[in-house]
Amino acid sequence: MSRIGKKPIEIPKDVKISIAGGIVEVSGVKGKLQYKIPSGAAVEINDNKVLVTRLSDTKKDRSLHGLVRTLIVNMIEGVAKGYAKSLEIQGMGFRAQTEGSNLVMQLGFTHPVKMAMPQGIKVETPKPTLINVSGIDKALVGQIAADIRDVMPPEPYKGKGIRYVGEVVRKKLGKAATATAAK
Repeated sequence: MSRIGKKPIEIPKDVKISIAGGIVEVSGVKGKLQYKIPSGAAVEINDNKVLVTRLSDTKKDRSLHGLVRTLIVNMIEGVAKGYAKSLEIQGMGFRAQTEGSNLVMQLGFTHPVKMAMPQGIKVETPKPTLINVSGIDKALVGQIAADIRDVMPPEPYKGKGIRYVGEVVRKKLGKAATATAAK
């Protein structure tokens, strides 16, 4: 039995969960999320708790057991509290701003980089060098933050680029430093 999959999930007071036709629907203060249950797992609600079980002991069903439970926990936390990721921009003249639901970034290219945000994702720029991405879907928030970072990841020599807040970028010494060290 999966150690994670067999744990029951407590349903908070402000969250409602319904299961119909193989689809789990979780609704709360922040919004509503749906998840289609894979064929190897079963989800049921008993005594204000959600239980996830697997239908057989095949490798595929065992691997889905803990995953389905974790995805449901993430949905519950998302509709109750929400998720957020913060990114910072480092580099001379690099900045970002929001225009409606779009994010516009000046990153030293010949043109500004515009990114349209999907529905359910909120992007804010409290400072020109800080980007906050928030929403109720954990996977979507993480993917949008990763897509923003991929526009210009931090480079290892000067550290310029977009990074997560608190991310440590190890800098390389460069050509001049290695030439003097070799002597």
